[in-house]
Amino acid sequence: MTTLITGAAGFIGMQVAAALLRRGEGVVGIDNFTPYYSVELKRARVAELTARFGDLFTLLDVDFGDATALTAALAHHDIDRIIHLGAQPGVRYSLENPAAYVHSNIAGHVNILELARHRAISHLVYASSSSVYGMRADAPFRVADRADAPISLYAATKRADELMSETYAHLFRIPQTGLRFFTVYGPWGRPDMAVWKFTEAVLQGRPIDVYNHGDMRRDFTFIDDIVNGVVLALDNPPPDDRREKPGGFFTPHRLYNIGNNRSEQLTDLIAAIEAACGRKAAVNLLPMQDGDVYQTAADIGDIGRDLGFAPTTPISIGVPAFVEWYRDEWLPRRV
Repeated sequence: MTTLITGAAGFIGMQVAAALLRRGEGVVGIDNFTPYYSVELKRARVAELTARFGDLFTLLDVDFGDATALTAALAHHDIDRIIHLGAQPGVRYSLENPAAYVHSNIAGHVNILELARHRAISHLVYASSSSVYGMRADAPFRVADRADAPISLYAATKRADELMSETYAHLFRIPQTGLRFFTVYGPWGRPDMAVWKFTEAVLQGRPIDVYNHGDMRRDFTFIDDIVNGVVLALDNPPPDDRREKPGGFFTPHRLYNIGNNRSEQLTDLIAAIEAACGRKAAVNLLPMQDGDVYQTAADIGDIGRDLGFAPTTPISIGVPAFVEWYRDEWLPRRV
């Protein structure tokens, strides 16, 4: 059994690859090492996988937004399943470089759908985002809720991915699962995300920027819980039974939220980072940024019922685990 993972040098991609490799399965990873954040970090993730798993792991440096290059790169690789995690991330960056989102998140998603179609892939699991829910006042967010009022281009591309996937599930009966991730953090995480940025600043004695004057809530989800949910989804493709599935589809296509099922105040996250770092944070209180949402909160009833998914890591455990990795493993690599 060999699984193709796009975004394999990314945060979630690296950790999902490790989980499959630990089971003795082959993984072909794709990444093109875009400099949106540290390429050094991305290459370190790949080096870690290669050192731990050897020939079970293959990394292809290719842009899946380029259909010709993607086809050529995979010409001599047999794959059974796809986990499509690669994308241009970031809400705020979509205001600066919208073309990057069209290339990776729209054209790239179609290229992966075409690959799944022509390779007769048994299951395509792809990353969506909690941002598709927009500026909702009610919480928690349910998959059955409307998701037709995105407030960022990033969110709009992720909702478009879901709808394009439904088209392919309808026309070509490709089994697919879309996963709406909620604010993922943990070891090997992303430097542009709050947990990393705040930890780095606190340890260096620099102030942190806190938007909406700290009055924001996020469903912070630890990476181990996310990986468990992705693998559960991968191992249980939706049946083509013409019955309605989460997301409202009658095709072999479903949508799930994957979150911690616990929405936390941003100030509580900062307090957890302060405790783990052993020092107080200097805070710059700023207004809400364009494209940001006030809160995210995941209703995980669907994935819990169907797949038995149940997160186990509160921020009181996950934040110290990240700080320990950052201070004891990542910083020494950079000396």
